[in-house]
Amino acid sequence: QVVECLPRKLAAVRSLLFWALVYGYCGLCAAVHLLKLLWSIGRGPARTFRRAAREQPPACLSDPSLGTHCYVRIKDSGLRFHYVAAGERGKPLMLLLHGFPEFWYSWRHQLREFKSEYRVVALDLRGYGETDAPIHRENYKLDCLITDIKDILDSLGYSKCVLIGHDWGGMIAWLIAICYPEMVMKLIAINFPHPNVFTEYILRHPVQLFKSSFYYFFQIPRLPEFMFSINDFQALKHLFTSQSTGIGHRGCRLTTEDLEAYVYVFSQPGALSGPINHYRSIFSCLPLKHHMVNTPTLLLWGEKDAFMEVEMAEVTKIYVKNYFRLTILTEASHWLQQDQPDIVNKLIWTFLKEETKKKE
Repeated sequence: QVVECLPRKLAAVRSLLFWALVYGYCGLCAAVHLLKLLWSIGRGPARTFRRAAREQPPACLSDPSLGTHCYVRIKDSGLRFHYVAAGERGKPLMLLLHGFPEFWYSWRHQLREFKSEYRVVALDLRGYGETDAPIHRENYKLDCLITDIKDILDSLGYSKCVLIGHDWGGMIAWLIAICYPEMVMKLIAINFPHPNVFTEYILRHPVQLFKSSFYYFFQIPRLPEFMFSINDFQALKHLFTSQSTGIGHRGCRLTTEDLEAYVYVFSQPGALSGPINHYRSIFSCLPLKHHMVNTPTLLLWGEKDAFMEVEMAEVTKIYVKNYFRLTILTEASHWLQQDQPDIVNKLIWTFLKEETKKKE
């Protein structure tokens, strides 16, 4: 009996240590950000709470060369999803899933590029942009996000697609390929490893734990949304433009209008809660029970990613039973499809056109 009880006790201890790490690090992150807030208020309270009025969207968000704005209501969930579609109906579907803090516009270079041969759809994920945002965090569990993509495909009249995901959208893309392999003709993940690789790495490597601190900070109610909004959304601007986390000096920098498009979308009332809620259930959903990928897969990675260790890209290949190609771009940032759009598009074209044979 003692031998039989030992595995259960070890599992309980591991679980206790895991949640102690999660909540302990949450507390540490909260303390750091509270100190940053106090420092900002001390330097200039008026500037800290200043926010510019943004009533009209920037013109780039209605650029007709990017495609048509469309909406679809999902029958089961009742949620209305917004997406931008380019290319003729009836062509093979290419579905694009953005990361945080992004929205459909992060795929502007790919909407223009691939519409010649695909029906390209750049989705606003649940809680983002013009897509409906349920209030409760339980509505953002990974199961719900996976079901969203399946329902979107059905609503668009497709049974399968080329699936491309960046950052958090990459996480969802991996999960779709794992749970619904028949839906994915080819999988392209950008700067996000296989979910199990990420889970193991974040727990065993202090550097990645530090780089992923925002995952823990986002577990705290309300404070993350507030911290993103102070100083007229300076934290949001900083992510895309700073030397440490932004698009690299050799990249295709965001224009002033591009940056304003991001700030406009996330400055709308309540617009930050949905995106941040995506992260508030992640620790109860990982690791995965089923994890092998049987779809031809391309993993693209910006070596200068400030949030993800590049070693995770190499480890990912053990989870892909089918054809797998990894390309790491030097001098490229986390925002890869915006940072190096010409190179990324060329690599995607090559992958789409080549015959991929399953591993023996």
